[in-house]
Amino acid sequence: MARVIFMQGSSPTHCSKVETNKAQQWLAWLKAGCEGYALGREQQPHSLTLEGSVLKDGLRGSRPGPQTSPLSLVLSDIIRHFNSSVLRSMCFPGKSLVPLDDDKDLWIQARELVRSMKENLELSFQNDWKLINVFFSNASQCHLCSSNQQVNHRLGSPGLVNAGAGSQGNVNLTCLISTFSKDRKQNSTWAFLVSYLSQVTSGDSQCAGSLTNSHVKYSMDKLTRTLDYLHQEFSLSSRSTCSPPAEPCRCSMETSKLSRVVMQWSYQKTWEELLASSKYSEQESFTVVFQPLFSETALLPLLGEPPLQDLIGLALNLWNSMMEPAGQKDEPFSAKERRPMKCPTQENPYLFTYRNSNYLPSSSKTQKMPEVREGTEVNCPDKDPSDSIPTSVHRLRPADIKVIGAMGDSLTAGNGAGSKPWNLLDVLTEYRGLSWSVGGDQNISAVTTLANILREFNPSLTGFSVGTGKESSAGAFLNQAVAGDRAEHLSTQARKLVDLMKNDSRINFQEDWKIITLFIGCNDLCGFCDDPVRYSPQNFTGNIGKALDILHAEVPRAFVNLVLVLEIIGLRELFQEEKVSCPRLILRSLCPCVLKFDDNSTELASLIEMNKKYQEGTYQLVESGRYDTREDFTVVVQPFFEKVDIPKTLEGLPDSSFFAPDCFHFSSKSHARAASALWHNMLEPVGQKTTEHNFENNIHITCPDQVWPFLSTYKNVQGHGSWLLCRDRAPSASPPTSVHALRPADIQVVAALGDSLTAGNGIGSKPEDLPDVATQYRGLSYSSGGDGSLKNVTTLPNIFREFNGNLTGYAVGTGSANDTNAFLNQAVPGAKAEELVHQVQTLVQRMKTDQRVNFHEDWKVITVLIGGSDLCDYCADSNLYSAANFFDHLRNALDILHREVPRALVNLVDFMSPSVIRQVFLGNPDKCPVQQASVLCNCVLSPRENSQELARLEVVAQAYQNSMRELVESGRYDTREDFSVVLQPFFYNIRLPVLEDGRPDTSFFAPDCIHPNQKFHSQLSRALWVNMLQPLGRKTNTLDLAAAIPLSCPTQNDPFLRTYQNSNYTYPAKPAIENWGSDFLCMDWSPSNSVPTSVHKLQPADIKVVAALGDSLTTALGAQPSNSSDLLTRWRGLSWSIGGDGVLEIHSTLPNILKKFNPHILGFSTGTQEETMGLNAAVDGARARDMPAQAWDLVERMKRSPEMNLEKDWKLITLFIGVNDLCHYCENPEAHSAEEYVRHLQQTLDILYEELPRAFINVVEVMELAVLHQGQNGKCAMPLAAQSNCTCLRRSQEDSPEMQKLKQVNWNFQSGVSKFSYWHQYMQREDFAVVVQPFFQNTLVPLNDRGDADLTFFAEDCFHFSERGHAEMAIALWNNMLEPVGHKTTSNNFTHSRTKLKCPSPEHPYFYTLRNSQLLPDQAEEPSNVLSWAVPVAAGLGLVVGVGVVMVWKAMRGPYRKGPPMSLTTASF
Repeated sequence: MARVIFMQGSSPTHCSKVETNKAQQWLAWLKAGCEGYALGREQQPHSLTLEGSVLKDGLRGSRPGPQTSPLSLVLSDIIRHFNSSVLRSMCFPGKSLVPLDDDKDLWIQARELVRSMKENLELSFQNDWKLINVFFSNASQCHLCSSNQQVNHRLGSPGLVNAGAGSQGNVNLTCLISTFSKDRKQNSTWAFLVSYLSQVTSGDSQCAGSLTNSHVKYSMDKLTRTLDYLHQEFSLSSRSTCSPPAEPCRCSMETSKLSRVVMQWSYQKTWEELLASSKYSEQESFTVVFQPLFSETALLPLLGEPPLQDLIGLALNLWNSMMEPAGQKDEPFSAKERRPMKCPTQENPYLFTYRNSNYLPSSSKTQKMPEVREGTEVNCPDKDPSDSIPTSVHRLRPADIKVIGAMGDSLTAGNGAGSKPWNLLDVLTEYRGLSWSVGGDQNISAVTTLANILREFNPSLTGFSVGTGKESSAGAFLNQAVAGDRAEHLSTQARKLVDLMKNDSRINFQEDWKIITLFIGCNDLCGFCDDPVRYSPQNFTGNIGKALDILHAEVPRAFVNLVLVLEIIGLRELFQEEKVSCPRLILRSLCPCVLKFDDNSTELASLIEMNKKYQEGTYQLVESGRYDTREDFTVVVQPFFEKVDIPKTLEGLPDSSFFAPDCFHFSSKSHARAASALWHNMLEPVGQKTTEHNFENNIHITCPDQVWPFLSTYKNVQGHGSWLLCRDRAPSASPPTSVHALRPADIQVVAALGDSLTAGNGIGSKPEDLPDVATQYRGLSYSSGGDGSLKNVTTLPNIFREFNGNLTGYAVGTGSANDTNAFLNQAVPGAKAEELVHQVQTLVQRMKTDQRVNFHEDWKVITVLIGGSDLCDYCADSNLYSAANFFDHLRNALDILHREVPRALVNLVDFMSPSVIRQVFLGNPDKCPVQQASVLCNCVLSPRENSQELARLEVVAQAYQNSMRELVESGRYDTREDFSVVLQPFFYNIRLPVLEDGRPDTSFFAPDCIHPNQKFHSQLSRALWVNMLQPLGRKTNTLDLAAAIPLSCPTQNDPFLRTYQNSNYTYPAKPAIENWGSDFLCMDWSPSNSVPTSVHKLQPADIKVVAALGDSLTTALGAQPSNSSDLLTRWRGLSWSIGGDGVLEIHSTLPNILKKFNPHILGFSTGTQEETMGLNAAVDGARARDMPAQAWDLVERMKRSPEMNLEKDWKLITLFIGVNDLCHYCENPEAHSAEEYVRHLQQTLDILYEELPRAFINVVEVMELAVLHQGQNGKCAMPLAAQSNCTCLRRSQEDSPEMQKLKQVNWNFQSGVSKFSYWHQYMQREDFAVVVQPFFQNTLVPLNDRGDADLTFFAEDCFHFSERGHAEMAIALWNNMLEPVGHKTTSNNFTHSRTKLKCPSPEHPYFYTLRNSQLLPDQAEEPSNVLSWAVPVAAGLGLVVGVGVVMVWKAMRGPYRKGPPMSLTTASF
């Protein structure tokens, strides 16, 4: 190991007068790392961080003199950690700390070093190994100037060169000596050269490589005298000289950041290669190694008096560099950065030299890359221009283009596009002739660029760039992109571009059509973190707008491609993949804001957000219509860069062949694919453009559509049209006999059934024309309309007509189902499921009798959408519109089609969710006729938020959808080879666009805010088409109205409309439910750090005891089937609030949940015997009057329990009572009044309050008993024993006065109990709280998939709950406990799921009480207000609109069954 350290260099290592104890503070991290290493012995390395305890054997002995450097101290102490006999450090300064006139000072330091070591009695000069560090700054920019910028001159004195960033001096040196360990086994010396290359600036240069090499030799010559002297003294080798100094120079203009970082990297590499091949690497006893210690900006804070921590950081960084093989060292970094200390390894225990690193210079690594041909062919049948020069940009063909230009940055300038893989310096070369958007080198067969593509259509095209050079070179022509430019520079580029076009004789400025491509933004994003204001999204789009304004104002006949800024975050993948060879110093220097932050950092998240805002702002700028005010000018956003995936190799690694040698710029491979992607975007319709180009795909040039051969603009996709880019539109070779081999072109007939949505009500209505919603625009209907063509009207028939021009069956124009032009669209406004059978019969009859339809031979697509109108009237007659009836009606209609219609594929489409209708209608009271809600769709629009009616409606809607799914998945309609029903689920979830003010966007709806307009129908058509081509099991079930939905194409491998069979899909079997347990997904199970003294800080794991009061619903009577037909068993171990049988995964109970937090909880019941009832004090038949006695019983049990600590243990007690009071209310109304009920419960709570410390009391509101019983619809006959226990239910008939009275009393019970959470008398103690849990407040009858009452929730007596019911009650109670007071769920969601349990949040890990809910008593209860959307409107306007709406809907609905007036006037889908 080295015995001596010597340091020479400039100001970073000057001899600081720092006391030893300060240095010790910064060495505190040393002890923990690299333990076990000693001289001649290696062990496994240890991880070492920058914090830790002080090294025991560090910095011992007397205090160093004033010539001690912290940099040396740290490096010495690191090596002393391997050899404790290391000597103290000394410093021998040079002549000056200011720039010198010559390089003699370095040589003087070397002589002083040799002399001091020879005279040092503790050192064996001949035998000890020595480590010598030479720091030097070399900042001449001579090697960086381009050849036409260099100005020959002489320095004022030898050795002095100009330094960047205010620094001067080639050798500005001080010295430092540290003597280390003793090792007299060899007579040799080991010297390390540590070089700092500071502030290297550059300019573009084609001769940069040779200049860099000569400058390094020039700098090395200035060090030669010193190195040769050391070499001679230490190894007795002969002295040699380096090449003569290069002629110094200075640059005449400022250089770019790209040039600076590339040249710095190249300068560093040149140093390494020269040293590796020099005489200093030939000896066994002497070598020189280059250590790239600092980053480009690291020196700036160190040029003055450097802080101690900076020098220590540099020492640590230097050590880490010595631990890395030559040629594989980490990128330089700031002195202030802290990185883990690296240790020798068993495989590599040595300090690295060029020889033991197996260092190979770049030239030897260079592989001869095969010549890659990036050309393609343009095989388009029609390459002709327009018959006459077009006057409108919206009728512009590719061959009409005569001039091409471009603006942007280095990605458009073509930096590195033609560079060889290892020629990093060549990245400074701008290969403009290869530029994707404007390059014109060779032709399309050799080089794929937009210009070369357009030259295939117009060989006379001009403006393209050729060869290499800057924007001012002759070959650049109209490629005015400038390397390093940002959006703020675009207006300057635009000005130059316009002037060039005006003044060039080859261009007819007024008459020639021009393509100009603008691409900018990467440099803005790369610098965003350094100046967020300068590079804000507003400034970015504003600067683009300034450039476009110049073009718009001055350039006639122009089509401008505004290419979206790319998703730059993908650059991190290339940067972070260690297996890919990239110059990471350059990458990080070029784009620090993308690469220098951690993956989960807020800075990176902010950058990603800004990237999106750049893109969004670009869209908004153009879509504002600002540049569509002239017929001969437009700007179109081309978004193929919006989402970028880094291309991968076959091994799954980022493919660097798509990048220039700096791994930042594009290679010719990427330029070619970007050109292809841009061309594709230019032909794709607005709104359906590709936003994620796959760069891995081979280059393919799409041809303009022969019917619509124009470049796409925002105006030339007429109306609501779409583009279909499918190549293969042929039918099957012969008419298929199987529905599972059906291609789109095989379809010959389309038909539709449904309600007003399919009939087309209001599709074409103007925004303010509410009465026109009665018009049925059948020709625009998503599933059956045939107006226009796909170019201007997107419907399913118009898509099919692109495959088969002879399609029939579609509707055109307007009118009713009986009109001739409706043809096979037999949908009727307001129709419900029960009317679907009649529609089917009419449709079948029409198909059989119409001569345009070959009923037995033609393949048919029939689309069915029904259910919305049923939901609108559900509350008027819940039995009539039950899910079971919906199922029956739908089945009957499909049965007819299945039985009578040959060769048919039936699309069954989900209806629109009621919640969507409510969001739009109620969220826009100023635009929607909210005062007519009860007329338009009463049961959907009228219920209040969070009401029982609305909750019930959502349950029924879900049951409708389950019915549709169950019917299809039964396989009932897959018994014939030529018939199938496929559920198309795209309508299942709808994402509504939201305006800036947070309100839903009504621009997708007709004036009634309920029916979809043409914009909406167009999206429905696209989504349905996409669904039909998606295999079952992978169909999209979400419709994002604002999203661009491109029309999919059948593929060669999957050319068929998808069915269950050709999707290889098996309908899922309903899994058998083995138990009613729950999965526990909470992560934090720990209790409070100390036992809490406040109930408002009570966490689940703090609960030690559980208990319960109540009746047979708490004793769990009948929870499991009984062996006896007369007697039910009390399954206390399964009781929802107190049962503890088994584990949560098998039995969902409150104690089993709590056992996940505290396995040692006490008090729960098990089994069925009284001996194991625990603290379950509930008694069968108990009423509220019995609760005080149960409370005293519970208190006495707790006091007698030897296992619990009454004073210290936290207790959770659940009280649930009231069912028996309701059951017997009619016998003695006064004794069972709400007042008496509340009084008894208050007495009970008073006992608990007075007797029990540390208690949390759950009071569960009594259920709605009549609702629960009546909801069974008579499907469960209550045994006589149960009836005798609930006489009031037995005596009362539905809707009788007695039943209404019982419901009122039930509500009074709930209302009285709900106040207990706010009673002041229970808030006086810090360790006691009463919280009302209201999940039974709005009781919903559990329904099965058919919509019937699900009796599996009930016991055999149809009165008590089964184990499943108890499990759902436990889950509901637990979730209520984790919801704040005032915001608790007030209805039961009895649907099976093992993952419904909520978890305490990190922000609020406590059970909620009134206080920790931050809800004051006077705020807790808010009266039920009128609907929030029912804002006052002018009386006159309301009357006019109301009358109009009623008339419209009466006209739309047609015949209707009699019933309650309010609900029977409803009409929706």
